[in-house]
Amino acid sequence: MRLRPEGQSPGLEVTTDDDGRFVFSNVAPGPFHLTISSPDLASQDFSGSLQSGDGYVTPLIMLAIPTQVTEVHVEGFTQEELADVQIAEQEKQRVFGVIPNFYVSYEPNAAPLTAKHKFGLAWKSASDPITLVGVGFLAGIDQAGDRWSAYGQGAQGYAKRYGATYANVFAATFIGGAVMPSVLKQDPRYFYKGTGSKRSRILYAVASSVKCKGDNGHWQPNYSNIIGSFAGAGLQALYLPENDRRGSGFVVSSALIRLGETSLAGVLQEFLFSKLTPNRPRRSASQH
Repeated sequence: MRLRPEGQSPGLEVTTDDDGRFVFSNVAPGPFHLTISSPDLASQDFSGSLQSGDGYVTPLIMLAIPTQVTEVHVEGFTQEELADVQIAEQEKQRVFGVIPNFYVSYEPNAAPLTAKHKFGLAWKSASDPITLVGVGFLAGIDQAGDRWSAYGQGAQGYAKRYGATYANVFAATFIGGAVMPSVLKQDPRYFYKGTGSKRSRILYAVASSVKCKGDNGHWQPNYSNIIGSFAGAGLQALYLPENDRRGSGFVVSSALIRLGETSLAGVLQEFLFSKLTPNRPRRSASQH
């Protein structure tokens, strides 16, 4: 508690007792200024005037808790750290909660992927247990229909078909989803549109086989998928039985089939898989 008679300095100071009372003695007559303060409370000022021989009782004084100001310093993610978070979310996406659906982004402005992200996503997809089970199922269908007949039947024939089918999946995933996107700086993911007319969404989905986002965020020809499709078909021609390659047009026809499958996958992503993926991030998609 500080009392400063007008024109005097530094003034008088006292401390209140346990009941909050205070007394100043031998105060000079005239105007005065009283400052009441306490730790962690807002101080108050009070003014008055004394006549010679007078006593003065101040009105009830209550100190309030001051307004608290909290400073929050937010340090933003780097683009790579943000991509880490988004990829971790994508790797939880599964159709029916089971089938991997890692190569779709429901965030329209997702952070660009580094080469490490692209190869990591490709490995995650190619090595997923459900992928391996799916390859086994396809190999069984091929054996039942005697596709690639030169492989024969029985356990040995099934093993060869399994290996050939998995080689197709592995090559397509890594060449089109990691190697070429890293070299050409393109994003291998499908970016869910989710808005607009049904026609615009179908056209958008079908075009996904030949159009993609670059790492710079701009749309561009999907060279990664096109080159990857032809490269994968070329590799396939090296290990399939010769009588199943259907002549010189095998690579071209196989590549075109791969591109058609990409377009179909885009349509399914746009209209079906998004509804059947319960653990996908629930973000609103903007127009592309």
